[in-house]
Amino acid sequence: MTLIVGVRYLLVSGAFAIATERRHPGLYRGLSVQMRREIGWSLASAAIYGVPAGVLAWGWAHRGWTRVYTDIHAYPLWWWPVSVLLCLFAHDSWFYWMHRWMHRPVPFRIAHAVHHASRPPTAWAAMSFHPWEALTGAVVIPVLVLVVPLHWTALATVLTVMTVMGVANHMGWEMFPRAVVEGEAGRWLITASHHQRHHESYLCNYGLYFRVWDRLCGTDKGLGRFDRRETRSS
Repeated sequence: MTLIVGVRYLLVSGAFAIATERRHPGLYRGLSVQMRREIGWSLASAAIYGVPAGVLAWGWAHRGWTRVYTDIHAYPLWWWPVSVLLCLFAHDSWFYWMHRWMHRPVPFRIAHAVHHASRPPTAWAAMSFHPWEALTGAVVIPVLVLVVPLHWTALATVLTVMTVMGVANHMGWEMFPRAVVEGEAGRWLITASHHQRHHESYLCNYGLYFRVWDRLCGTDKGLGRFDRRETRSS
């Protein structure tokens, strides 16, 4: 499972890094040392994420520990989208409060500063965490599969959204059209523009998928701006 998590990270982050170079040539110019550091921390995080995932995968296959099911008709079909949204909201809630706590002086200095050492973050920074911070993220999906009935395709969808949005929100440009980002959907969904503001100002925009907690708690400070490095000389 560690190998799977690591390869998934390399493939998705690598694909977005290639897309970045094609869409915004030179955006990551001069960041090779930073990107190597991001990859190193991310692969260490992959090892940490892989341990509980591997234990639960074994327990599902041999002991029936989880509530993951394979028969799509075991639950009503309407439960499939509900279960996905429920897991995403639960993950988002955990992430918001844990992320906000990580910005307190002591946990920031001990752990979260590793993630914010990426200035600006790149497509390789999505899993660039100190091991202590990686541990706080590694427990979420294992806990959810123990308590929430999930068809295996619903679980795969949650993992896909988690991976893609984690990378896309750090890559330094916005992949969604302006109509989405600045429209009604963008008022509730987190995009790269929203998360960029967090990396600019730190003490705001803590959410992962949704802006609900940020808006309820007064920590939503709107959208950030991107540093268009490709327009500069090397």
